[in-house]
Amino acid sequence: MAAEFSSCVDYGVRLSKRIYYGKELRPPVPPPPPLAEEQTMTRSSPPEEYLPSAPMVYAVVPEPAIVDNPDVPSYQPYVHGRCEPPALVPLHMYDVAMEIEACLDTAFVSVTGTWRVHCIMAGKRCECCIAVPMGEKGSLLGVEVEVTGRSYRTQLIRRDDIENVEKLTKAQDGNFLRCHIYTFKIPKVEGGSFLSVRASWSQKLVYEVDQFCLRVPFSFPSYVNPVGKKVSMKERILLKINSGTGTQILCKSTSHPLKEIKRQVDKLNFSYEAEVPAWSSANFNFSYALSSSDFFGGVLLQSPNLRDFDEREMFCLYLFPGNNQTRKVFGKEVVFVIDISGSMRGVSLENVKNALMASLSNLSPRDTFNIIAFSGEVCLFSPSMELATKEAIIKATEWVNISLVANGGTNILLPIKQAIKLLAKTSDSIPFIFLITDGSVEDEREICSFVKSYLTNVETVCPRICTFGIGLYCNHYFLQMLAQIGKGYYDAAFDSDSIDSRIQRLFSSASSVILADITLNTLEHLDSLELFPSNIPDLSTGSPLIVSGRYDGNFPDIIKVSGTLADLSNFTVDLKVQKAKDMPLNRMLARRQIDMLTSQAWLTESKEIEEKVAKMSKQTGVPSEYTLMLLVQPDKGKKAPDSVPTQEVNNKLKQKAADANKEQMLFLGRLGMGFGDVAATAANKLPVTEEPKREPTDMWVMAASNCCSRVLNRIFRMPLSKFLFLFILISVYFSYSYANTGKERTLAIIKPDGLLDNYTDKIKNVIVEAGFIIFKEITLELDKDGVSSFYAEHSSKSFFHSLIKYMTSGPVLVMILEKENAIADWRALIGPTDARKAKITHPHSIRAICGVDSERNCVHGSDSPQSAQREISFFFLEKSAGKILPYD
Repeated sequence: MAAEFSSCVDYGVRLSKRIYYGKELRPPVPPPPPLAEEQTMTRSSPPEEYLPSAPMVYAVVPEPAIVDNPDVPSYQPYVHGRCEPPALVPLHMYDVAMEIEACLDTAFVSVTGTWRVHCIMAGKRCECCIAVPMGEKGSLLGVEVEVTGRSYRTQLIRRDDIENVEKLTKAQDGNFLRCHIYTFKIPKVEGGSFLSVRASWSQKLVYEVDQFCLRVPFSFPSYVNPVGKKVSMKERILLKINSGTGTQILCKSTSHPLKEIKRQVDKLNFSYEAEVPAWSSANFNFSYALSSSDFFGGVLLQSPNLRDFDEREMFCLYLFPGNNQTRKVFGKEVVFVIDISGSMRGVSLENVKNALMASLSNLSPRDTFNIIAFSGEVCLFSPSMELATKEAIIKATEWVNISLVANGGTNILLPIKQAIKLLAKTSDSIPFIFLITDGSVEDEREICSFVKSYLTNVETVCPRICTFGIGLYCNHYFLQMLAQIGKGYYDAAFDSDSIDSRIQRLFSSASSVILADITLNTLEHLDSLELFPSNIPDLSTGSPLIVSGRYDGNFPDIIKVSGTLADLSNFTVDLKVQKAKDMPLNRMLARRQIDMLTSQAWLTESKEIEEKVAKMSKQTGVPSEYTLMLLVQPDKGKKAPDSVPTQEVNNKLKQKAADANKEQMLFLGRLGMGFGDVAATAANKLPVTEEPKREPTDMWVMAASNCCSRVLNRIFRMPLSKFLFLFILISVYFSYSYANTGKERTLAIIKPDGLLDNYTDKIKNVIVEAGFIIFKEITLELDKDGVSSFYAEHSSKSFFHSLIKYMTSGPVLVMILEKENAIADWRALIGPTDARKAKITHPHSIRAICGVDSERNCVHGSDSPQSAQREISFFFLEKSAGKILPYD
């Protein structure tokens, strides 16, 4: 989805070059092309910069002929054909303002902007695509759109209230490009008209190094700057910080020149307003700290409003670690449980490996660890827990490189049981299980039941279970529930680029525990109490503790929080209770509570809890799995209403289904993550983070393929020379397309000792069984010049002359191997360079079986894509590198 969108924008930017602005005016200068050496790397996919990094509006162009300046027609030659899929031309933006309200760890963001359809000729209409990128764990709260004579406003409605909802879902008008970028379309917008859009969402503040960090997408590309008569471009930002803690706020950094306009002890207001020559080209970043050297916290109370379906009082308890750097951290016993099923192949598993290695390197020598790799079966790094010594981590790194190869099905229960068994004897450390998976399995409720039963009855320290989900095929609510049961934390990555960093952040924040086994005293006298989460996790240096809930009864003036410190002493802190002022507590806590309740509804299959989630979602405006979002247009002359009755919604959706011209209601659909896909997991489908890419060239070819029939007739009537030229052009295109099938190629060499000792057939059998295709092969006898040229990078090494002698001592078999992730998989298959070391650390590798030492190691493999390209070209394009012998 994201790759196709990026290609469509790439095509749209090219089409916009047709637009004529007048003799003295020029369109914005596009980004410079990549350097020559980068072009081969970037040609296969459109630039990442074409994905929106701030709210944007695009003209949807199915017919290139309608692209023109609505004010100054250029009378360009007619362009035949259609764009399939339609091109997306970024619209010029004339005004932008952003308001942010940050409360504790949640920020509410609203961005308002005005865009003009500058690229569609007067009298023509097009759809306009609105894209809303959101920050950390963003959740879309609402959108308002005004266009000439019309206005739209979003509304949430219970999923069960919609008739034929499954049929509508397949034809919904909005979707996610990625987990944090939502897009939808407004129909029939005239060329030259203006659109006013206000998008609102909530997102999380990231807690890093004792600071809250706010990062909001606010970077606009140069091609949205207006061109034409001079326009006053004003950029406005209003930021309100309300920590609610009664503690002084210390500003640390900001990306934009903010001016302080109001200051109280725990509140700060800033503003920024300027007339700018170009819109902001940087995301908005702001960080602040709370002044305290030790544990501190409090409790906020708030009464329900008159419309609240739940009449109980609300509370929010927060506890911060402070910035005391001398506070002792608990020792850790960590078992990493890594999914290596077939769907993890490629970039997902490589990123997981990188994160795993970084996490291991951050362990203290007194910590212990183990690694369990699972697919349909289980593979352990060690039969027992290992001290995190330097030698053990080196050994684990080598084991990971050889053993973590994606293949097979998904069985989560077996490795969880194995991990619990490994941690059964923990005493004065905190045991952790870190589960990383991209799949969904049928026995997830059984897994939760088993873990809950074990943790209830265990007499030793309960293992903390942290979970990490990759892509949309895994059941994220199962992973959240498992983390809740295990008093751990949960996180996820929906695109491959963020897997490494998010796993490292989860491990760092969850494992640096300074206060464990936390209990809340003085609440037992309440008439009723509902806690989120129900099992209170530990407090770590990397994450504040926030517990919320509803209650009936008289809430105490002081809450006593007790726990155990790393020196095993008891600790108690009194938290003062106060009324929440100027803080929307119900909205601030809604996302957290909706997710936890949804996990509970999934586990218990409770319709009552589902209904509760739907009501909370409608009341707070936060989307859920049990609500759907609509974009409602009122009757002409009326303002968009806050809410439309259910029956009217169904009537308008029926009209929309019956008549495409009835666009009074757009069905944006469900904005949740879903409950996983067991069938996709069983089939080992790659997660949606690795989608097929559509090339910009594809767009042009598809547009050409949709030309009218008379163009095809001209082709068949054209002269032979022109026909041959067209045939060659199409052949080149298809050969280029084949190069982008997603498979990778690497160079493999069986060296002289491998051929002379008759290992050739054995090695080729291993290659085929590992899933490689031997694309090409050739037997060569290399001369001195050929070896010197091939190994030129080692010319200054002491072993260079003996290497030349060895490689010219007999024939070599050179092969091009092809498969997904071919380079890394072949390197893993052959093992370490030194065959003596391989016999110890990787006894089943090719070099361990066939090699002798670091020089006579039997086989060679390219170590990077650049090396593979160079080495393949060396042997298969430059045949002068050696004398060809008949293959035997």
